[in-house]
Amino acid sequence: MVGSHPHSRGLGLASPASRAKMVEELRRNGVSDERVLAAMLKIPRHDFVEEAWKGEAYRNRPLPIGQAQTLSQPVVVGLMSQALLVPSSETGARRRVLEIGTGSGYQTAVLAELIERVYSVERLKGLSESARKRLAGLGYRNIHFGYADGTLGWDAHGPYDGIIVTAAAAEVPRALLEQLAPGGRLVIPVGPPNNQMLRAIDRSGARYQATDLATVSFVPLLEGRA
Repeated sequence: MVGSHPHSRGLGLASPASRAKMVEELRRNGVSDERVLAAMLKIPRHDFVEEAWKGEAYRNRPLPIGQAQTLSQPVVVGLMSQALLVPSSETGARRRVLEIGTGSGYQTAVLAELIERVYSVERLKGLSESARKRLAGLGYRNIHFGYADGTLGWDAHGPYDGIIVTAAAAEVPRALLEQLAPGGRLVIPVGPPNNQMLRAIDRSGARYQATDLATVSFVPLLEGRA
């Protein structure tokens, strides 16, 4: 475990059996990395949604988190995390990761369980602040938060071994490619609504190799802050 936290808040709301059932569904849908499965078994997903949606927290469906944003379905979170963890032939394990789109902070928490240092950027101030408080309350100490335009990345802390984007881009932002370290991997949904592809882009020197992983559906990646 990378993060240091008790994960005790709100555990009475959803039994461990609910999370175990969710994890079995992840296995059936292609999430095989045991590190990812262990992280998602541990994290109380119901703490990341509004009260009205807590009963749906362990179903394989996206959930609203306010400000026209959503928490991705567990299978998508698992597949993206798994894709990001694929080790680099140049640098090995990924130790510094940038997340574009903090949202509720659930994907951030999964990353914090798996990665030594996580940098997370959110363009919506309200979501950024609430995620920061939520994750601090759960005891995470290896996450750095930024309120900024995610299409610009976070150059001050780069380059990164990995970058994960939780909204769909019409085109891959050049800034994110440039902030990848040699051997780094970018995991990003790309394409218009109803025709999006989850894509992994690996950097080797000045060259980039793209691999399509799965069809997905995300809210659009927007420029600017709000």
